[in-house]
Formats: sequence, structure tokens, C-alpha cells
Amino acid sequence: MGAMKECIFLVGPMGAGKSTIGRMLAKRLNLEFKDSDHEIEHRTGADISWIFDVEGEEGFRRREMDVIDELTDRTGIVLATGGGAVLRPENREKLRMRGEVVYLKLSVEHQAARTEKDRNRPLLQNDNPRQVLDDLFRERDPLYCEIADFVIHTDNKTAKAVTEQIVAELQHSRQPSPEH
Repeated sequence: MGAMKECIFLVGPMGAGKSTIGRMLAKRLNLEFKDSDHEIEHRTGADISWIFDVEGEEGFRRREMDVIDELTDRTGIVLATGGGAVLRPENREKLRMRGEVVYLKLSVEHQAARTEKDRNRPLLQNDNPRQVLDDLFRERDPLYCEIADFVIHTDNKTAKAVTEQIVAELQHSRQPSPEH
């Protein structure tokens, strides 16, 4: 068997800490950090909110799919994905097949508290952001679970604690199994 493709993909809802934890994890494991949303902004020269306004969610998801296809094909990266990246089956397939997927799970209560002041969340710019978060959780949680190698609960945990937990899980999962 060849060397393992050292790629770790973080999935989960907005506000779960994917970017912060991804950066720490990459540093800790000596890998390169990538963030699919930042990559999209970098390539288009526009921010996510603007892309949503101009191209709609569909246009954004198309761009996201291209970026995820390309980034998951690299080696030696930690990738933080956008909260909705799991909506497309193609993305779920690539994430599942090309690396280890860590689902950073966050309760809707904590998510609401973490995102309430954030104006860069196009899906929350409405009268009832809490309802939106509930709906998103119901729709996306099964998709995150479907592709996750590990589920890490991030409520009330520091980014550093979550990073250490991921490192421990990865080391444990990579132990050769005794029955072979």
C-alpha cells in the first residue's frame, strides 16, 4: 500500500470554527491550510456575499464545486470547506474518497451565539436567522454525518482543544490494526 494521502477535510456549519481550527491543525501537522471560501474569493476577486447577490446560491455552488474538486486532489493539505459544500453529491464523494473528513459539530444554540454579529453570512441576512440555522442543521447534519470519519463536538471547547482532539483521533485511526 502506498503512502497515505495526507489530507484532512473539515466540514460543518458556519461558526463551527473550521477556518480557525483548520489553520491550527495544519500548523500542528505541518500541512498546508486551504479554505474553499477564501479560495473562491481569491479567484473571483469578490467576496462570497457579492457572489451570492450577483450569481445566486447556484452560481456560488458551481464555483465551490470546481474549487473543491481541485483542492481535494492535492496532497498534504487541511481544507476548511464552506457550510454548504456537502449539499452537492459530487463534493461529498470527493471529500469522502480523497481524505479524512472531520465533522465539527456545533449545536444551533452555540451557532446562533457565534454568528449573530457576523454580517458576512449571506444565508443569515433575514428576519429570522435562528430559524434558518435550525433548517440548515436539519438539512445538512445527515450529509455531514454521511461522509465524516470523525465527529467532534465543538460546543464550549477552545479551538486548541478541538485541534488536539482531532490530532489524537487521527493518530488512533492510523494505528495498524492488530488482526492483520
